Amino acid sequence: MKAGFRIPCHFYISAPPGPKFLEHRRRFAVQCAMAYAFANCLIDPERHLFRCDGRPVHLEPQVFDLLWILVDRKGRLVTKDELVETVWHGLSVSDATISARINAARKAVGDTGRAQAVIKTVHGRGFQLNVEVKPAAPAAAQPPDQAPSETQNISFTRSSHGARIAFAKSGHGPPLLRVAHWLSHLEFDWQSPVWRPLIEALDGKNTLYRYDQRGTGLSSRDLEGADIDAFSDDLKAVADANDLDRFPIFAASQAVPVAIRFAQRHPERVSGLALYGGYAKGRGLRQAAPGDIDEDTLLGLIKAGWGRADSPFVNAFSTLFMPDATPEQLASFVRMQTQTISPENAARLRQIVDRFDVSDQLASIRTPTLVIHAISDAIQPVEQGRILASEIQGARYVSLESRNHVPLPQERTWTTMIHEVQLFLDSLQRPGKS
Repeated sequence: MKAGFRIPCHFYISAPPGPKFLEHRRRFAVQCAMAYAFANCLIDPERHLFRCDGRPVHLEPQVFDLLWILVDRKGRLVTKDELVETVWHGLSVSDATISARINAARKAVGDTGRAQAVIKTVHGRGFQLNVEVKPAAPAAAQPPDQAPSETQNISFTRSSHGARIAFAKSGHGPPLLRVAHWLSHLEFDWQSPVWRPLIEALDGKNTLYRYDQRGTGLSSRDLEGADIDAFSDDLKAVADANDLDRFPIFAASQAVPVAIRFAQRHPERVSGLALYGGYAKGRGLRQAAPGDIDEDTLLGLIKAGWGRADSPFVNAFSTLFMPDATPEQLASFVRMQTQTISPENAARLRQIVDRFDVSDQLASIRTPTLVIHAISDAIQPVEQGRILASEIQGARYVSLESRNHVPLPQERTWTTMIHEVQLFLDSLQRPGKS
């Protein structure tokens, strides 16, 4: 294996660089202290920051580098060979891989392959920026309380039925507890291209507490006695272990009914509920709606190829959760499966969470609540999000033009989701809201 080394301005290489790469590196280093504005975006290579409409947008390193090359050329053509030489350091990559990065860059700047208002494809030759590029003041560095955490502290506590629950703490600021969901692993999530961007967004202004639910990750793999009350006990055990008397909750997917159950059992401890892609009644109990994925289909995909990267079944399963994921994100999602839970427990846990039902508890919730749901979510239909928002008194509802059950940072709707969550959390800090 060749030893990797680092060169300035966020380029990492593991093979000898070619002459085009060295020339680009020279130009890149000269201009690295500058930031540039184009369309409604700003890119600052020195701080590796990208903003659109004034909001920070997370970009994968290759997407950032690709976008910077286009900006650096200021409308001049960049061939595919030049992209391969600079972004992939001369390594062999497929046209599909390049197209995936171009599509991610287009989404980040609010462009589409059809419109090509910002990034233009010159067929058979390459790509070029289709808008004016102007020097801009460097993007202000994130305040200390908004900087992504570099480390997390992992500890353990005990819950009901003797379950050992692993939890992690990161970030600084007011507490925020993220409820565990079906697929998680504290260590792998920290490096995951799927989950790390969400962790950074949540712990940028908060002290974030997250944990692996029983049966998964670093927590006990035993599912004995596992039901919605046991999962609510796990949430309470983590809050107690960290001396959290009153705190807001972020919950996604099957963590949503767990959060609602906890708020119903312990209303004095919950200051707010931010709920994404959740449901009131699991698919095992509700009548299938048009486009709803039935339980037998999901269980069949799990049993046929759980955790096997080469299995068409598990790839189809993963794509249901995030159809717009990059190849790296899909590979990470599949790889996490083998580390998170066994095939038998995966099927069993899916059956458990598909029978959660908090529909008769929604009217009793008086906690300030934000409900966010992707309109074309194939895992939990949007109707379930509307039920949550309509039955919880005073809940605010936000719909996203997305088909991804798992939120992805390259989506245009990502900034909307994060913005809404942060506005909601900020509102809880106002006098009279805590």
